[in-house]
Amino acid sequence: MATLADFSPEVRAEVKLVREQVATLHEQLLKWNLVVWTAGNVSQRLHSADLMVIKPSGVRYEYLTPASMVVTDLEGNPVDGAEAPSSDTASHAYIYRNMPDVYGVVHTHSTYATAWAATGQNIPCGLTMMGDEFGGPVPVGPFRLIGSEAIGEGVVETLKRYPNSPAVLMQNHGPFTIGEDAESAVKAAAMTEEVAHTMWAARQLGGIIEIDQSDIDKLNDRYQNVYGQH
Repeated sequence: MATLADFSPEVRAEVKLVREQVATLHEQLLKWNLVVWTAGNVSQRLHSADLMVIKPSGVRYEYLTPASMVVTDLEGNPVDGAEAPSSDTASHAYIYRNMPDVYGVVHTHSTYATAWAATGQNIPCGLTMMGDEFGGPVPVGPFRLIGSEAIGEGVVETLKRYPNSPAVLMQNHGPFTIGEDAESAVKAAAMTEEVAHTMWAARQLGGIIEIDQSDIDKLNDRYQNVYGQH
């Protein structure tokens, strides 16, 4: 089994940086009320090697440090770290192996997004910001048991059908989000909870007015290619 000492100084330097980034991003999950106690996790894939950094299993967020982050290969085998990696590690690894442009994955149990997941419903696209961020509804993925790569398989197969969405609501479980790095995936998790809450509130007021797909496509194209600093 490989250890971190077997890798080049370049790889070890990136591991140090990514550990710091991933540890800090877990604080954002608390800040945006996306997790409770030890639930949820953030991971980031390295560019210099087929490795990823992920939260240790069952450790409270207040106790997380860069040193406590676990390094694994893309099969989920530990490479460095004193703790066991997250119980979702195999699913994160599966996503990275099968979505080569993805370098960040986040899982939360945020209240409103998880409520939609518990009912097996897509979050309908009734907001221009959803067109911007998700390119349509936030889709529901299949029910899968925790502890293997089965959840990762469900995430990948769902997002292949919704290629503009960085989020999927795994039925009876909760949201998984992806991004070009872990920060992007954390942003997607925060935005998923925001639209889940708003669309839930809209449904209490009456029927949601869904946006036509042609207009969604225009919104998404503008947001991805024109909005912000490029």
